[in-house]
Amino acid sequence: MAAINEVCDFLKKLGTYYLATVDGDQPRVRPFGTAHIFEDKLYIQTGMSKEVYNQIKANPKFEICGFKGSWIRVSGTLVEDPRIEAQESMLEAYPSLKKMYAAGDGNTVVFYIQDGEATFSSFTEPPRTVTF
Repeated sequence: MAAINEVCDFLKKLGTYYLATVDGDQPRVRPFGTAHIFEDKLYIQTGMSKEVYNQIKANPKFEICGFKGSWIRVSGTLVEDPRIEAQESMLEAYPSLKKMYAAGDGNTVVFYIQDGEATFSSFTEPPRTVTF
């Protein structure tokens, strides 16, 4: 449990990190800002109307990268959680999202990271990898 908390805390401190997906044979990268633990799993959130949703559905493998003095790379598989409770938990953690999303609105979607691996790196220390 310590590893998942460390990864989530790092992503939250970044504020913005970058999520990479695949669109056919083309990589796609965009800024994201949600990281939330619900029922001992690390979640992110987006909208079903966005291309990123279609990319994740077609190929759920992803990579996250973020930098603020040191950097993190996170990989694994994104698994959609359709439960309203998971959506509500995310929206409570990020109330500013409620301007655009509502639990059960047919657009809000949350994914948890399965088989997660995160590598913490800096210019002054050797990389350290954790799994969650």
